[in-house]
Amino acid sequence: MAVSRKQEERALNKDEWQLVQKSHHPAVQDLPDADLLGLIKSVRERRDRAQAEAHRKRREMRGKVVPKGTEAATKDQGTQAKLEVLAMSMRRLNGEHERRRRLAAKLDLVEKSRNTLALKQKKAGNGPDFNARHAHQGMRAVESVKRKDLVRPMERGRQRKAAAVAQAKRDAR
Repeated sequence: MAVSRKQEERALNKDEWQLVQKSHHPAVQDLPDADLLGLIKSVRERRDRAQAEAHRKRREMRGKVVPKGTEAATKDQGTQAKLEVLAMSMRRLNGEHERRRRLAAKLDLVEKSRNTLALKQKKAGNGPDFNARHAHQGMRAVESVKRKDLVRPMERGRQRKAAAVAQAKRDAR
């Protein structure tokens, strides 16, 4: 279920709220890569801490562990809300990081492809023009280099099926 920003603010303390605000859409795209990685690290630490706290409180409520304070925890909604908000923030940050990684990989691929094409054109530039056919001079038919197949496809299928039936008879003996 979606959580509004007001509910997020209510579930987090001031420092965590400032970190989570940076993970929302317009702000996260303006962050430099180094700041994004730092933000991911910070939010991940806070999320892990909240996860451990929620786990501890649930164990206290079930009576599995000695209470941390004077009394065992009776409710877990606050820590669960905090954990949910921080987890959604991590999801957004990881998505942005992955988007940037894919974009960088695509740009790198394009750059390498252009370099390869330039090298290939430089190498091929020494000989005659590879494709001398031009539309304004009229297209010339290019003879197919594929050899003619003299066996009809139906005949090939018939022979393959006959071989399969013969093999099945031999195997059944």
